[in-house]
Amino acid sequence: MSNPSQIDISDKQMSLLRTKIIVILGVVGVSFSAILVRYASAPSMVLVFYRLFLAALIMTLPGIRSLRRERMYITKKDLLCCLVSGFFLAFHFFAYFQAVKLTSIAAAVVLVDVEVFFVAFAQIVFFREKLSKLAWIGILVTFLGSVIIAAGDVGGGSGGSLIGDLWALSGAFFLGVYTIMGRICRKHMTTASYTTVVYWVTSVTALTMLLIRSTPVIGWSLRDIGCAFGMTILCTLLGHSVFSWGLKFISPSYIATVKLLEPVFASILGIIFFAEFPAVTAVVGGLIVIAGVYLASNAA
Repeated sequence: MSNPSQIDISDKQMSLLRTKIIVILGVVGVSFSAILVRYASAPSMVLVFYRLFLAALIMTLPGIRSLRRERMYITKKDLLCCLVSGFFLAFHFFAYFQAVKLTSIAAAVVLVDVEVFFVAFAQIVFFREKLSKLAWIGILVTFLGSVIIAAGDVGGGSGGSLIGDLWALSGAFFLGVYTIMGRICRKHMTTASYTTVVYWVTSVTALTMLLIRSTPVIGWSLRDIGCAFGMTILCTLLGHSVFSWGLKFISPSYIATVKLLEPVFASILGIIFFAEFPAVTAVVGGLIVIAGVYLASNAA
């Protein structure tokens, strides 16, 4: 007969394996963002608005329930950080979508991972935290890889690609601010309440920018709306939300490491859907960036 303890260990191992597989599938979902952006014809901020507006609608009911339970613990500082977080998330998506349209999918996705550089800077300056030698090595390696990608676009005489690289780097900065604000808010707020508030702020920010620039909000093709809805489901709810869910069962370092597969999946999808093969400099620089982010994310 089998030992009950052995059966219990086996069940736990299987459960852990299933969780890890689900998280990897979440990375695949996020990787479709670049493909859907490239396939759509609507302006970037229009796609940002519809993606986050639809996500906010879906998250409203569970978010309200969570906010009611947590209202005694949520401070004015938390709400202010949510506003800042949502504002910068809107501009992260805008910058990232612009990057995907101007440079290669591989370069855009990889350069957004430079977020770790800006987060580390904020940790030092605003939180007075010290970084280990491994973290510094990771940051420097990440920076080197980014320079190689950008230098390749300069050397190739592609001004549009270089501008796309700069958009991707600005998107990494905006994402870094979003991450830091989220770190503060999540001390008192659950994933449901935090993401609901942030998604609504992001969609309102995007809508405001559209109105200021006199960009039509309605009247876009079903293809554009479909792409935005696809990003809502695949990239937001089955992507980023899966990462938040996985944090309850597996280590943050594993999730941070697995997310580095996104440039790989996105590049493969780019080849399949657009026959877009990344340049040698994008591949070399991308591998260096991934190595740098891996080191930084696993540094003690």
